[in-house]
Amino acid sequence: QVQLMESGGGSVQAGESLRLSCAGSLYTYDDYCMGWFRQAPGKEREGVAAIYTGGHNTHYADPVKGRFTVSHDGAKSTLYLQMNDLKPEDTAVYYCAAKRGFACYSDSWFTSAMDYWGKGTLVTISS
Repeated sequence: QVQLMESGGGSVQAGESLRLSCAGSLYTYDDYCMGWFRQAPGKEREGVAAIYTGGHNTHYADPVKGRFTVSHDGAKSTLYLQMNDLKPEDTAVYYCAAKRGFACYSDSWFTSAMDYWGKGTLVTISS
């Protein structure tokens, strides 16, 4: 059974950095798009960043461009999200997700159905 498990969340002040990790037990790790999503209190879940594990194509939502970097380590089957210059509006539960295929190069991927989800990790940014 595929499992995705996020870690690395916490509470930091505005301007600081955090790195999230998502360890996955995908059977064919290099044939997935994996992404990060977040859901702030009272808001809908939104896509943040995505990467194709068979290559290095990435896609970012506009609010995080230039501040967040998504990457993966195939040997460790782990997805990362480096978050710099954090802002209070980045406060949310962050989830990782995976979907078979390679077409994660546009915002439409964020709204498509994912194959697997993690349970989330809370990130709190104070001003």
